[in-house]
Amino acid sequence: MRLNTLTTVALAALVGCAGLTAATALPAAAGTTPVTASSTAVDFTGYQIVKLPNANVPNFTRRAVRCPAGKHAIGGGAEAQGNRAILVGSFPTEDGAGWYGIGRQDGYSDVGISVYVICANVS
Repeated sequence: MRLNTLTTVALAALVGCAGLTAATALPAAAGTTPVTASSTAVDFTGYQIVKLPNANVPNFTRRAVRCPAGKHAIGGGAEAQGNRAILVGSFPTEDGAGWYGIGRQDGYSDVGISVYVICANVS
């Protein structure tokens, strides 16, 4: 069966960070350095999802959505829409206050991209 529309979704979310302490070390894969959590608890308030609606853009063009002033991205995701759409990237902005989505569509010069960011006040 051939699908008329291929939709690829990636979503990353930060869950359960409150209460981590310096004594909490995350296991490391072979050949990597273990990561130790902050010595203070993290508190999230003002949780909010901000969406950048779907728009067709040239292949491999970054689309970005930003958190409201003062809030930080604690997760996010992107969706590539089109007959042969592929999500190429979904990751936070360099300053941690937004999210990028990048895609491409085989056989076409553009692709539909939606981007979402999960925002919160972090203390």
